Amino acid sequence: MEIKLHDIGEGMTQAELIHYFVKPGDKINADDPLVEVQTDKMTAEIPSPASGIVKELMIEPGATIAVGTTIMLIEAVNSTKSREPNTRAVKEFATKSSDVKKIDTEINKTKRILASPYTRKIARDHQISIEMIDGSGPGGRISDEDIYSAIKAEKIQTNQTPARTEEVIKEKQSSIPYSGIRRKIGNKVTQSLFTVPHCTHFEEVDVTELLQFKEQLKKEGKNISATIFFIKALGVCLREFPVFNSSLDEKNELIVLHPAIHIGLATDTADGLLVPVLKNISQKSFRALQEEMREIQQKAKDKALSMADLTGSTFTVSNAGPLGGSIGATPILNYPESALMAFHKIKKRPMVNAKDEIVIRSMMNISMTYDHRIIDGGSAVMFTNRFAELIEQPISMMVELT
Repeated sequence: MEIKLHDIGEGMTQAELIHYFVKPGDKINADDPLVEVQTDKMTAEIPSPASGIVKELMIEPGATIAVGTTIMLIEAVNSTKSREPNTRAVKEFATKSSDVKKIDTEINKTKRILASPYTRKIARDHQISIEMIDGSGPGGRISDEDIYSAIKAEKIQTNQTPARTEEVIKEKQSSIPYSGIRRKIGNKVTQSLFTVPHCTHFEEVDVTELLQFKEQLKKEGKNISATIFFIKALGVCLREFPVFNSSLDEKNELIVLHPAIHIGLATDTADGLLVPVLKNISQKSFRALQEEMREIQQKAKDKALSMADLTGSTFTVSNAGPLGGSIGATPILNYPESALMAFHKIKKRPMVNAKDEIVIRSMMNISMTYDHRIIDGGSAVMFTNRFAELIEQPISMMVELT
């Protein structure tokens, strides 16, 4: 039986093979995880479709393969062929991959390792043998905390080694693996920068009235975050300026205007930068979007985002304010989208009003990056001016959206 890389997401064409959970000779059951792969969006496990014995691993870890590529061979339990482990395949694979150790002596041992892909990644990055750890979770499942405990124990042991050994270990730990999601992010932003002529427009927005209106709603039991107001305002702007909700089809020489508005939320997670998506924001209420955003952020925190959660965005926002981004930035587009807006830290500043009076207002800087092939600077100014108008008059925005 051939185990192939199948499409685990919308339009996926390739993936990087990160790690095998099995080796030649292992007996496996249906649904046991066989291999971990990394796409542009997420890490996923490929399970076994049936019980059997692993005969041969075809691809080495670290390789990027296309959908349809055969990853390994399995002899199903109902096969009439011999079920003895393929010793030749075991030894051949052991000479190819440094990740497989002492296979000859462990060929008949079978241990089901229960751990998430991210937990396994922590172990690999810190060179911890996950097979040697007893999980503290249900059914012996290994948690992130179990791995960190093992790392701590190893450091304590390391501190008792001779000085020269300590120097070697320090040198060894002075680098961070450039792989998995980190490498995928690197590939994505490199593709964006080398494909699209980026241009960034900066603006400041007075959010004083919005914050006051938000507090009024909170007293009425309606707790709506400022980000949801920003997203709803963007929905209005994207309907009025549809070129900002588009992508360029260079092959057919077309600017594709997307009919629906799906907002990607650039989110900083333990796995790296991910962009979960709020779908059809124009069709949803403030409350519905607030609840959906809360759920998707919790899924990101729990490392439970699916491919459907991470695909389909037509415009991306980045909220740098909570991280302390107070001045500005030049965000890289979430290719192939045509625009991205970043919100920075809200700060009280002295401003001069229409009566030439100095007043204290709550101000927020925004950065608007766009594809200069299809969007001009004048359009960007009109777009951000319209956004500021809606945010500075939140009550009128609520009326317009009802």
